[in-house]
Amino acid sequence: MTGLVLKLAPKERVLINGAVIENGDRRSRLAIMTPNAHILRLRDAIHPEEVTTPVRRVCYIAQLVLSGDTDAAQARMQLLRGIEQLSQVLTDHDSRAHLTMATTAVLEDQHYQALKALRCLLPREERLLAAART
Repeated sequence: MTGLVLKLAPKERVLINGAVIENGDRRSRLAIMTPNAHILRLRDAIHPEEVTTPVRRVCYIAQLVLSGDTDAAQARMQLLRGIEQLSQVLTDHDSRAHLTMATTAVLEDQHYQALKALRCLLPREERLLAAART
């Protein structure tokens, strides 16, 4: 994650290498220079009870790597398998582009970027599930 820049809103919290850090009263930017640091915006965090859909499940695995709760090497195959399963269902061009970005990021051990790409699929998945319910 060398060169990752986090833009934080006032009072926003972020988890960095196991430590919760809260921003002050003003917007700020943090440049993360340490490679392979475990970073997770807490506003983006998915809680275990919210892991109820396929995209959320794959996002959660990436999140566990970012929070340091699981080893990246152990999660790699789960992530790649999950992305492959999603690619069999989400076949539109835009979804494929996000899945390709996520795959590339996982292969390069850039789990923050993988999570970012996968989170873009959450609204699409929600629309598909809502349409299936009606």
